[in-house]
Amino acid sequence: MKLNHISISHAPDDRFSRLVGAKKWQTLPQAVRKRFGKRLKGGVSVAYQGKVTSMRMNLAGRIIAHAARIIGAPLPYDMSCVDQPAVVTVTEDIAGSGQFWIRQYGRKAGFPQVVHSSKRFAGPTGLEEYIGYGIGMALNVCVQGQDLLFKSDHYFVQVFGRRVRLPRVLNPGALVIGHHDMGDGQFRFSLDLKHRLLGQMIYQDALFNDAKE
Repeated sequence: MKLNHISISHAPDDRFSRLVGAKKWQTLPQAVRKRFGKRLKGGVSVAYQGKVTSMRMNLAGRIIAHAARIIGAPLPYDMSCVDQPAVVTVTEDIAGSGQFWIRQYGRKAGFPQVVHSSKRFAGPTGLEEYIGYGIGMALNVCVQGQDLLFKSDHYFVQVFGRRVRLPRVLNPGALVIGHHDMGDGQFRFSLDLKHRLLGQMIYQDALFNDAKE
């Protein structure tokens, strides 16, 4: 298996385009449609390399990010990641009919932060992201201008095989993940977590390069 090389085994993939609709899908830059329009086969991975360019957290964001470390640290928590290397690796989840995403953020000291999640094309919105420990998030995929956005619809936990939707008062806030094409084989990844009472808790930007064909 080779990272950063995707010509080994991939095929057209319409799973993301079906979520936003053919008409809106065609309004996206070709580079975005290409990144989200290929399906890796046979366990092949693709890696995007770049760096974190900015990050902000208020006190509430710091608390929730550090508290979430007990369930695998799904949120960035170290401000020293700015200007440090970042890598995103995507692998097809053959058994789960989805994708494994691994995000690695460098830090000024210690090991990099590694975030694992699984995107599955399931649930009421058509796309869910699992972070482990039975915890997941239903996502709405939409097009806004030239950007592809993933917006949290609700959070849930799976207990004894049952899916339990978290009440609004217990959810950590509205999360928006953005994919913004920058041209010349680059794209910007943004993470924005806002709470209706606590304001913008966490914001992160990272710039990545396309994987080599």
